[in-house]
This record gives sequence, structure tokens and C-alpha cells, in this order.
Amino acid sequence: MGAGAVAGFGLGLGGWHVGCSKRASAQGAATSAAEIAALLPECRPVQLVLPDIEAQQPLPNGYLKYPSPLVRAIADRPGRSGRTIKTMSPWWGPTPPGLGRNAFLDAVNTELGISVNPSVQDGNTFADKLSAMLGARDVPDVLAAPMWEIDKIPRFADAVKALFADLTEFLSGKAVRAFPMLATLPTVAWQYCVWGGRLAAVPFPRDNPFPWALFYRKDLTDRAGVGVPKTIDELYAFGKAMTDPARGVWAFGGIFDMIQMLFKCPGSKGGWRKRVGGGLEYKFETAEFRQALEFTSRLFKDGMVHPDLVASKGGDAMQLFHGGKIIAVQNGLGAWAGSQSEQSKVTAGYNIQPMPIFSALGGDPLAWGAQDPVFYTFIKKGLGKERTQEILRVLDWCAAPFGSTEYELNAYGVEGRHFTRAEDGSPVPTDLGRRELAGQYSFIGGRVPVIVATADVPHFVQDFFAYTTSTIRYLEQDLFEGIKIALPPNYSKTIIATEDKLNDVLRGRRPLSDLHQIVREWRNSGGDEGRAFLEKTLIRNGR
Repeated sequence: MGAGAVAGFGLGLGGWHVGCSKRASAQGAATSAAEIAALLPECRPVQLVLPDIEAQQPLPNGYLKYPSPLVRAIADRPGRSGRTIKTMSPWWGPTPPGLGRNAFLDAVNTELGISVNPSVQDGNTFADKLSAMLGARDVPDVLAAPMWEIDKIPRFADAVKALFADLTEFLSGKAVRAFPMLATLPTVAWQYCVWGGRLAAVPFPRDNPFPWALFYRKDLTDRAGVGVPKTIDELYAFGKAMTDPARGVWAFGGIFDMIQMLFKCPGSKGGWRKRVGGGLEYKFETAEFRQALEFTSRLFKDGMVHPDLVASKGGDAMQLFHGGKIIAVQNGLGAWAGSQSEQSKVTAGYNIQPMPIFSALGGDPLAWGAQDPVFYTFIKKGLGKERTQEILRVLDWCAAPFGSTEYELNAYGVEGRHFTRAEDGSPVPTDLGRRELAGQYSFIGGRVPVIVATADVPHFVQDFFAYTTSTIRYLEQDLFEGIKIALPPNYSKTIIATEDKLNDVLRGRRPLSDLHQIVREWRNSGGDEGRAFLEKTLIRNGR
């Protein structure tokens, strides 16, 4: 997954009037966990299977074997009206067949007792679709939106109030008992689902706190006899060694976020830290960011970045990575198991692994982290109480935990069609399963995260915990932990504009010496406004 550029709402938002907590959205809004505690659903955990690895928070529990028998978690079918539910969610892979041409959708909809018609959109361009849809005030019954896109949309709180249902009466406190699977979701995820004093979304909780890992093709580096870099100079040497344009191979995709992290740029709420002497400074203003920008510009200049990515802000880096045309790329840890499973069927010996993090500046590394949900699921406003409750029952089904028959159908489809069972009883996807499943139900209804061993990725659980437990000790302290923040619109807009300018620097279209001017423009067009707002937020919360 990756965060793409997103435009502002554009038409129709200027006159909207929304307040989040005690500040109007024109200036931003911040609400602490303590202020919204009464709004949150009570947490009623359900653990159907004891974990083999009981991980420390915020890591999920791990399972080294697949359970048998499974348990039915939901007695009654959620759907009762017979009316189709239209949903929209992102996907970072080939578009699956739609309703009427997809046996997976048919099977789940039969179980639900209602027809869900998913619109699965390209995750790489989801921001554009989301922005246009919100600007037109034309939303589906259910929308699952990535958190990294929401943070970049000016006046998103206004859109929430105007377009999406207030779920407080349905889910707050003991009311959530009507949806017992949603009640299993952790409180920390629900804390971020409040806009304007209303519980407005269902969260998809994280399975790890790390936004990025630097993945590499271990099978290809082993074959080339190139070791894993442990210093920034070794990373440059890695790039030189693994780049071979004559064979159509380049070392890197876009890895600027990871390079910033290696140079210990701050990552809290996008890049803030406390300044020596008081106040806040943003990563753009730091010496570490300039060093990261300079180093990454060298990778572009010296021809180590795939030309498809040089020519654009995006490009399908993961497809190139899977094809061996890129050796190292940044992505979320959530992409790991799926990539390993799918590509092992295509390329013998395929092995994707995350590079251990290191500090480019010496001393301990810094690992960016976050605890807000991966996705937020919103329900369209104005559907009426019964329809909203029906949709929440569907989301409740989607939230059924590991060890249930509902979880298996949601995650793997129908046995014999979408998956077969390995000797250890774990599901192994078939070609049909890989074509038809695209998170259509799992993304719209978050589940308590788990890490599960299956025969198609036999070493994944051990590899996952080896990486995450060694990395979590370096997790950066989040200055804004437990505070739900709606950023000032000018600040949200200037981040996008500034990132576009920095992309030009990275690709050699602007000189590195322009960084000072770019930062000055960022400050004047909303950066200082964002700083003042966030400084006041910290003071108000005693930090």
C-alpha cells in the first residue's frame, strides 16, 4: 500500500460548518481520548483459539498452526431487507470480477442473506476517486477509506458530518453488544473514529505499528552474493551492485520514506518533533531531512531507481518488484504474506524479506510508528435506522475473529474452489481464489488482527515476529498518542503541494539548493499554521 497524492474537495465545501471538539474545522480540531471515552464502544474480547505467540502490544498474537474444528460465531444471517448494499474499498492488485461473475461474492452474500455489491478501486489512485466522490457528495452505502488518504483531505470532518451516518447511538458503550464482533475491536482503534463529537466510522485495526518496511528480493541478492546493508554507505553499494540496466534491473523503487526514517527524521503525525528550546519543528526543517533528500537524490541521479518511477510519482513498483525488475521497495508489512504466497507460484524460490533497520547517522535506529486504524469504514447518511442497523450487522459478520467459520470464508473463500487444505489443515489459495478475493469484505469490517502460519507461507510467522520484535524497541514516541486530530485545511493542502516540489528535487528537475525556498513556501502557505495548531494541542493536553 502507498499513499498517493490527493486533491482537496474543490466544489461545494466552502460554506460547510463543522466543529470537532472545541475548535472549528477551519482552524483544525483535536480531541483527546479522555474527552471521547464516553462515546466509545465497550470492549468485549472473544478469543476462540489460544495463541502460540502471545505478543506484546501493539503487535498481534501469532498462530503457528491452523485451528480445527472452527467455530460458528454468528447464529443469524445479518441481511433481512433483500436490498443490495453498495460498497467501495481499495485494492492493490488486479481488479477482481464483479457481482454475478464472482463465486466468492456469491458464497459470502449467501451467508450474509443479502447482496453486497463491492466496487473495488485501484489503491494507487484511490485518493483521486475519493476526492472526486466526496466533492460530488455522491457516496456508496459503505465506504472504506485508507487513513493516509483521509489525513490529506482538507475539511474531511465537514464531509463526515454532511455525508456519513452518526453511529453513536448504535455502537457507543453497551449499545455495541447488539454487534458482538464489532465489540471485540480494540478501544485504541475506536478512539480515532470520532469526528465532531460523533462516532462516525468502524475501524480496521493495525496488525503492527510500522507504516513502512524496506523489502528486498532475498532470492536475487543471495544469487548475486550481495549482503543486506547495515549502513547507509552499504545501502548505496547495494544499489550499485544490484543495478543492471542491460538486463532491465534496477535496485530501487521509490524508497524516500524509508530513507527519511533511516536518517532519523521525525515521523510523529507526519513528521513533527519537539524543538530544543520549545515548540515544534517539522521534518522539512531538519538537517536529517536534507541529508535524506540528498542521499535519495543521488540514487536517482546515479541511475539506481527504476526509470518507470523516475518518470512519474507512482508506477507499479510492486509489479516490477515481483518481476525482479526492482530489487528493493518500501511497502507496508501487510503486503508481505500475500506477496510471498502469490509470487511463489510464479517464481521458484521467490523470497521477500524486510531489511533490518539501521541508523544512517550512527547510534540506535528510529522506527516510525502509529496506532490509528488502517482503514475507516463509513455508512452513508440518511439511510434510516433499520437500514443502518442491517449494514452494521454485515460489518459485524465481517469482524468475526480468527477461529470462526465466518473468518475463514471471509479470508479464504470456499474450500475446494478458492482454497484447498494442506496436510497441516491450513488453507492454500487456488488460482480462482487469487483472482476473485480482493478484500471485498475484510477491508470494510475490521477484525482483531492475528498473524497465522499457512502452508503457502510456512516461515512467515517466525520471520514476521523476528523483524517486528527486533524493530519495536526503536519505536518513536508518538507526541500525539491518544489524540484525534483534524488538521487545518491550509496545512493539509500545503503538504501535498510540498511533496510534489520535493519529488521534482528527487528526480533532478529542481536543484537541492531549492529546499530552503520550498520550506519557506511550505511555512507561509500553511506549515506555520499547522505548527501553531499542534503546539496548542500539546499544551492543552499537558504535553
